[in-house]
Amino acid sequence: MFQIRFRRFYSFCLPLLLLLVWSAQMALAQGAPLRLALLPVTDVFPAYVAEAQGFFAAEGVEVKLLPVGSAVERDQLMQTGQIDGMINEIASAASLNRDKIRVKVISIARVPLAGSPLFRLVVGKDSPIKNLGDLAGVPIAVARNTVIEYVADRMLASLPSQAIVYQSVPVLPERLQLLMSGQIKAAILPDQTGFSAMAAGAREIVNDLTIPDYSASTITFAVASLEGKTAEVKAFMRAWDKACAAINDNPEQFRLLLLQKIRVPKNVEATYPMPKMPRRMLPGQKRWDDAMAWMIKAKLLDKPASYQDSVTDAFLP
Repeated sequence: MFQIRFRRFYSFCLPLLLLLVWSAQMALAQGAPLRLALLPVTDVFPAYVAEAQGFFAAEGVEVKLLPVGSAVERDQLMQTGQIDGMINEIASAASLNRDKIRVKVISIARVPLAGSPLFRLVVGKDSPIKNLGDLAGVPIAVARNTVIEYVADRMLASLPSQAIVYQSVPVLPERLQLLMSGQIKAAILPDQTGFSAMAAGAREIVNDLTIPDYSASTITFAVASLEGKTAEVKAFMRAWDKACAAINDNPEQFRLLLLQKIRVPKNVEATYPMPKMPRRMLPGQKRWDDAMAWMIKAKLLDKPASYQDSVTDAFLP
C-alpha cells in the first residue's frame, strides 16, 4: 500500500518538480547579462564605447564583452551556446545556419564608409606593381575561404578569373611580415594593419571602398537569445546606436579607448584615422545573395542560407 501511495505521490510531484526547475532556469537565463564575443578589430568598437560611456547602463541592460582571439573561437562559442551575440560577417552567419536557423543578423556593424575601408590590398614599397592590371598572375596573400578571400574576389573582379592567384597565409602577423620583407608580393590586410604597412612604406593598390555593396561586418545574435531576451537585445542596439553617434560626432575623444581595446599597430597609434560608423543599417538581399553565391562556388555551402530566415529588422533602434 505504501509503495502504491509513494508511486502516486511521485508521479504527481515529478512533473511539478521539473516545471519548477525549468522555471528557475528560465528566470536565471533572463536575468543573465548579454554575452558578446568580440575580435580586437575596429568593427566592434561601439560596444566598448557604449560600455565606457554608460550607454548600456542607461538603457537598463547588462552586457558582458568577451574578447576572442580568432573568428574560429568566436563561432565555436556561438555554436556551443556560450554567447548571445557577436560581431561577424554574412559568411559566418550563413555557415552557422547551414542545417538549421541558429542565428539572425540584426544589423550591419561596419561598412566601407567616408574614406575608411575595412580591407586594403597592398604591395611592398619597392614593388613594380602600380595598378590592378599589374596584379594578373601575381600571388596575393590571403586567408583562404574567409571574408578576406571574398572581398579580394570582389575587388579584383575586373581581372579575368584565371589571372587571379592566391597564396594562403592565414596568420595575419605572418602575412604582414612576409609582405614587408619582400617574401610575398601582395597581400589583403584589414584596415588598421594595412594602414600600418602603408606608414612603413607599402603601397595601396585598391581597397574595399570600391565595393561598398559587398564588404561588411554584421551584428548577429542567437535565435534563442532573440526570443528569450528580446527587450535586452533591443536595449543593446539602442546603446550601440548611441555609441556610433558619439564616435561619429567626436572620434578623437575615444582614441585612448581604441588603443586599449582594439589591435592598432604601434607605428600608427597616433595617426590611424578613426572610422565613421554606420547607423541603423541591415544587409540587403543583394549583399546576402552575392555572399551566398560566393560560398557555394567556394564549396563552403551546399545550398544558400535563407535571407528571410537569417536577417531581421525587428531589433533596429
